[in-house]
Amino acid sequence: MIWNFARKIVLTAILVPLGAAGARKLSDSIERRRGANRVSRLLRQGADTAQTLFGRKKRSRFGFR
Repeated sequence: MIWNFARKIVLTAILVPLGAAGARKLSDSIERRRGANRVSRLLRQGADTAQTLFGRKKRSRFGFR
């Protein structure tokens, strides 16, 4: 029972933010190569959603906040 709880904590605390960061990096590399397209936009939106759902504030793209 405790192992299931610990696994959930590890997933939400470590793997989800890493996945969001990876999706954001992949989106940036796709945009550098091919320009903005549907895939890069969906990757960025997915990363933003994951950060919002798991308690991270969404960063302003231009750093004003």
